[in-house]
Amino acid sequence: MVPIGVLVSGRGSNLEAILDAVDKKYITKGEVKVVISNKPGVGALEIAKKHRVPTAVLDDKGLPKADPEYDEKTMATLETYGVNSRDGLVALAGYFRILGLQFVEKYQNRIMNVHPALLPSFSGLEPQKRALEHGVKLSGTTVHFAAKDVDSGPIILQAHVPVRDDDTVDSLSGRILRQEHVIYPEAIRLFTEGKLKIEGRRVTLIT
Repeated sequence: MVPIGVLVSGRGSNLEAILDAVDKKYITKGEVKVVISNKPGVGALEIAKKHRVPTAVLDDKGLPKADPEYDEKTMATLETYGVNSRDGLVALAGYFRILGLQFVEKYQNRIMNVHPALLPSFSGLEPQKRALEHGVKLSGTTVHFAAKDVDSGPIILQAHVPVRDDDTVDSLSGRILRQEHVIYPEAIRLFTEGKLKIEGRRVTLIT
């Protein structure tokens, strides 16, 4: 069983999709051991409690977005709950912090993130807004492994979302989010079943 730690900062919709997949036995070889938030009182913590998953709050108020000491505390908390760098998985689910190099290297190819764009296009902030401004006809979402540079790691899965002529940032974001809820649990399932092979920047499916 792969121990999973989920890092959150907000409402927790992707967290809920992951926990629902575990509860419904879609993910059978992974168990969420802890949900860690850098913000107290966020919706994701309530979702974790509803699913009877332990939570931890490491309040980062006043700290920079990237901070080695904060990362050390986060890694120590993960390890306390059994999510280690040998056989664990860290899932970033709306986590509004930048992981430092030490964190990424320690959990190399064991940190997943989901981004609301078809990487490598529109990495970083406000990807839906930028996609609309560029007039693209196709957007979507990407699940990838974390790397030292933001949104630059090996791509695991992607889902395409057509852009409509009357789309707003909210309408496009909503349709992308629904696809995130599908492919993020799927990527975690594949990882926990040992079906992902990483070669350089390429991730292939072991059948």
